[in-house]
Amino acid sequence: GRAAIVANAGPLRAPTTREQFRARSVPIPPDLYSHSDQQAQWQSSISDGAPRSGWGGRLGDLVKGGNGSNASSTLISVSGNNLFGVGATGSSFKVSPGNLLGFDFYKGATATDPLSKGITELLAMPSVNLFEGAWKDVIGRAIQNQQILASALAAVPPFATLFPDTGLGNQMEMIARLVAVRQALGLKRQVFFASIGGFDTHGDEQPGRQAELLAEVSDAMAALHDATVELDCADLVTSFTASDFNRTFPSNGRGSDHAWGNHHLVAGGAVRGGAIYGTFPTLVSGGPDDTGGGGLWIPTTSVDQYSATLATWFGVGPGELVTIFPNLPRFATPNLGFMG
Repeated sequence: GRAAIVANAGPLRAPTTREQFRARSVPIPPDLYSHSDQQAQWQSSISDGAPRSGWGGRLGDLVKGGNGSNASSTLISVSGNNLFGVGATGSSFKVSPGNLLGFDFYKGATATDPLSKGITELLAMPSVNLFEGAWKDVIGRAIQNQQILASALAAVPPFATLFPDTGLGNQMEMIARLVAVRQALGLKRQVFFASIGGFDTHGDEQPGRQAELLAEVSDAMAALHDATVELDCADLVTSFTASDFNRTFPSNGRGSDHAWGNHHLVAGGAVRGGAIYGTFPTLVSGGPDDTGGGGLWIPTTSVDQYSATLATWFGVGPGELVTIFPNLPRFATPNLGFMG
């Protein structure tokens, strides 16, 4: 009862019907069926230009003031670099899913071991150019954040919740640990990024491989939710999926190929669960939701609507939504209603 499905969502520049798509009478997102381009459009919520920031980063820009002096930890990625967490004033802080936070070997400015002493001396040297100065600023902030996080995380007791020993399960466990120390760090709003790959299944292994991957997503999302229940903050944490596209409805003879609109999962204590939101496509090749005859569903819900619903729950006001989602006014329903 704490999970919902958002049906047939994807990048759109405007509401689009089959007839409009075929006649090109409305603007269509560029580079459809391209992994990198569609991922960028999903993570940025910008489908009519080259995005330079992600909607998670722009969201973080608006809310980070509530985190006071710890604003640098508003955006955290447990899966490396990504567009989603890039804002106008910075990008996400990278944290390993394990306990290694990047600078564990540095023992501090007063340490006398050769490695720590060398780093301290390097950071104290005068900068001869802007690049060198910027590099030292980044390293200095990373060291400071690592020390703060490592100290806080050391006080977190093991969870009773069992996280699956998978890549995504380990990422979710680290996110749960970071949620557990939010009060100690003075953080009231945070945006996390995790990821899983391997869904580009063109071959005859597709049914089995998709089942394995979706099970990994399910188990990891369930464990995160159970951990937030354990932490008594389930209504404060929402997890949701984003991707690039689904697979074509007909087979290519072995598996299926790149498509467009796809279904997504939202879970958490504040989710109005047990329901499908948006409009499920008519599963007929050449039908009213197909671009042509290949079973490529035209999204009936835009990434902007899906993301804006989450941002509204997060505390973004109606007047601020257009700052994060510049194309949102093109769609009649800015809130899909799946969040309480």
